[in-house]
Amino acid sequence: MENRIIDLQSQLAFQDQTINELNDVITDQQKQIDELRQQIQILEQRMISLAENSGVSGEKEPPPPHY
Repeated sequence: MENRIIDLQSQLAFQDQTINELNDVITDQQKQIDELRQQIQILEQRMISLAENSGVSGEKEPPPPHY
């Protein structure tokens, strides 16, 4: 019985360590996701700005006459 309790305590300690490691990985991944979202927003704003400055509208151009 005592050995069983010791085994369970060992398993619990190992699981706690694994959970903490997984939490660290998830936290790092969320930071990366947040940074990537911010970069996407910046790129979207740049594309909008370039389109406005070049006079390109969001409408499709008609096909060229040879179609």
